Amino acid sequence: MPQSLISNLQEALMSRKDGEEDQPEKTDEEIAEKNSRKPVVLVTNGDGIEAPGLRLLVEALVRERRFDVHVCAPQSDKSVAGHSVTIRETLAVSSAEISGATAYEVSGHCFTWSKPVLVISGINKGSSCGQNMFYSGAIAGAREALICGIPSICISLNWKKDVSCESDFKDAVNVCLPLIYAAIRDIEEGIFPKSCLLNIEIPSSPLTNKGFKVTRQSLWRSSLSWQAVSANRHPSSGHFMSSQQSLGIKLAQLSRDASAAGAARRLNSHRKNVEIESVGVAGKFSSQQTVKKYFRQEFLDKEHEAVDEDLDFRALENGFVAVTPLSLSSNVQSLIQTSASNWIALALTGEQ
Repeated sequence: MPQSLISNLQEALMSRKDGEEDQPEKTDEEIAEKNSRKPVVLVTNGDGIEAPGLRLLVEALVRERRFDVHVCAPQSDKSVAGHSVTIRETLAVSSAEISGATAYEVSGHCFTWSKPVLVISGINKGSSCGQNMFYSGAIAGAREALICGIPSICISLNWKKDVSCESDFKDAVNVCLPLIYAAIRDIEEGIFPKSCLLNIEIPSSPLTNKGFKVTRQSLWRSSLSWQAVSANRHPSSGHFMSSQQSLGIKLAQLSRDASAAGAARRLNSHRKNVEIESVGVAGKFSSQQTVKKYFRQEFLDKEHEAVDEDLDFRALENGFVAVTPLSLSSNVQSLIQTSASNWIALALTGEQ
């Protein structure tokens, strides 16, 4: 290169360096403005603000410094609340301490938020496969985002009683982070599947998973069991009736008790200070006595039948990370399935 051109380049570089050194340090306002340009990711769940799955996921997202992480979650466990909405009641919204995130806990169901790039619901404690999706508070959180036109992901860990431990949530976070990063990148580039919710089910031993597998929602569901609790004011300390007692017998007994309660109301409607607080009445009726009966409904594990390997719970039980694409309309479900399958294949191989 000519000596004169080299000299000019050196002068230009020195001038640029001097200019950079003369720039004042950025103010807190300028830093905040720069951070505000980061993609906003909203994390919610159904297990409550204190759930370890949510906390560990948020902490991992904050550490990456790629996103402006917001959290809005219920104060208490709403695991099987589905699409519940609190109306005609006052919601209490309180700030919550999750380092590096803007976090709030809500006393009821649903709370509006400025539009994020992506909503992540989880990490849920327990599977949301099959028809359990209709009950799941975690799935409902992600689906509510989709209803509002926001791409969403629901993440669940297939928690096994007496087997799983809290450290499994940390492993589950590490398993799903690459897919989260790919989703946010491709949402901004406009190539993430449209009108799509991804339900990610992570096996009980996250680090030994066999890889990601695109699955279809099954018709599998947990068995429901009604259990009667001894009548007292503290159901949590009561003794359950045998879980082997058939549901039909229990409902028959419930019906008889309901009839007795109805008759008692009619006979004593003219009396004052009488209130029947439940359908169960035991023994002779007293105008000054209120008797309650308590019941609990629980999900029971049941054996899985041999079915299609591409169904969500079967892939999960076989050790895969099951990814089920969901849409709001059954008319486009097949298109969503194909689109999501193609995107996941590319996202995980890094070919985009």
